[in-house]
Amino acid sequence: MSSIENSATDHHDDHEHHGAPKGIMRWILTTNHKDIGSLYLLFSLLMFFIGGAMAMVIRAELFQPGLQIVEPNFFNQMTTVHGLIMVFGAVMPAFVGLANWMVPMMIGAPDMALPRMNNWSFWILPFAFLILLMSLFMEGGGPAFGWTFYAPLSTTYSGDSTAFFVFSVHIMGISSIMGAINVIVTIFNLRAPGMTFMKMPLFVWTWLITAFLLIAVMPVLAGAVTMVLTDKYFATSFFSAAGGGDPVLFQHIFWFFGHPEVYIMILPAFGIISQIVPTFSRKPLFGYSSMVYATASIAILSFMVWAHHMFTTGMPLAGELFFMYFTMLISVPTGVKVFNWVATMWRGALTFEVPMMFSIAFIVLFTIGGLSGLMLAITPADFQYHDTYFVVAHFHYVLVTGAIFSIMAGAYYWLPKWTGHMFDEGLAKLHFWLSLVSVNVLFFPMHFVGLAGMPRRIPDYATQFADFNAIISIGGFAFGLSQLLFVAVVYKCIKGGEKATDQVWEGAEGLEWEVPSPAPYHTFETPPTIK
Repeated sequence: MSSIENSATDHHDDHEHHGAPKGIMRWILTTNHKDIGSLYLLFSLLMFFIGGAMAMVIRAELFQPGLQIVEPNFFNQMTTVHGLIMVFGAVMPAFVGLANWMVPMMIGAPDMALPRMNNWSFWILPFAFLILLMSLFMEGGGPAFGWTFYAPLSTTYSGDSTAFFVFSVHIMGISSIMGAINVIVTIFNLRAPGMTFMKMPLFVWTWLITAFLLIAVMPVLAGAVTMVLTDKYFATSFFSAAGGGDPVLFQHIFWFFGHPEVYIMILPAFGIISQIVPTFSRKPLFGYSSMVYATASIAILSFMVWAHHMFTTGMPLAGELFFMYFTMLISVPTGVKVFNWVATMWRGALTFEVPMMFSIAFIVLFTIGGLSGLMLAITPADFQYHDTYFVVAHFHYVLVTGAIFSIMAGAYYWLPKWTGHMFDEGLAKLHFWLSLVSVNVLFFPMHFVGLAGMPRRIPDYATQFADFNAIISIGGFAFGLSQLLFVAVVYKCIKGGEKATDQVWEGAEGLEWEVPSPAPYHTFETPPTIK
């Protein structure tokens, strides 16, 4: 297995030995899991900056009260497409890219089980997002009904770009389902001899469970957008009260997809953090089996909490109580994970390299997002918080300092393995500190304006919120600009630099470690013992 393991750093492609085409065609036709992983990661980075540019438009408009820079309709298009691109174009493809790179190597497989489907599941994505972005240039503009595209905004009151939006969402869903099937088949069928399920690295476990979630919920999203399409263009009345339908039905269908989707975007993050924390603590992960069971519990419970997004729709009291209690219950397995990470670090021989810094930031800030989520779970309190900036602060703490910080932690952790070179640690640390400070300047004050009653998705606001919004916008621009450092670090690392060793993180900070004999898999994460 060590030959599979080491093939990561010598970046020779398996295909070059089979007379495969060179240059650009090699990238287009590749079925190599590492190439496809790299394509996913580069695509998600591009989408991250496009979605981020839209966030900058939003924050520029909100820098001062009044309508300064963009028309309200264009502002709504920006909030809609920013959300769609960040969720489906930045976070999810980044995790799929990490899965493509690492899952086969971690389980000792030569490649993904279905390599040609792997190629296809990537190459339909750029076209999906091209369709979505092109819709912004149509007459009447692009989708302007929020990334949750609630009916009747997306049916009765939307423009003709809706059909393009629906088509692009279908393509994204097909890509996700193919990727998930590939992960499941690979993990079930291609594990190395002796690699039982309870010996798999946690990143592999979290992706296996995420893949089942994807297969369960993507058809629900497909159904929702298809009903939106037929309501708009084929005179059906699924969500139109005039024809016997119900707009609240849309919310039930959407959030039955949407809440597990949130966990699809955070479970692989848990896996990444569970790989990094033991490495830099020089200890095995505390409570491995409880982490596996906690991940599975989160996945199951995620299907039983969807209507906590809908407390203000007037559901029966019994429904409100059910969803309130189950939302609180889902915080228990999440708390188990946080406890286990902290217990892993406890009395470990810690060193603070860039991946570990991002991981610790993740643990602290994700916990803040979890606690504000618990506040939102309390039904009578949610009546006050609903559709305010408090909700925006909550889910950005989960998805930016959660999902995106974990992706950066994983990228820094595995970059030496992928490229064979060590990255510029000084520049990477600068990137970390600028990101950490600016992201909190950006999102923390949103809690305050939200509790004071500032509504989300509105391009104007009362003057009482002016000072905080100026601070938030400054934080937003600082966070956006500091991500250019990440690109610089990655570019420099790919171009060359200090040669990475086989055990790149093991001897960190000049300490001497006695590395145990390599296991038949994922030697990269084997925690060494102190001499």
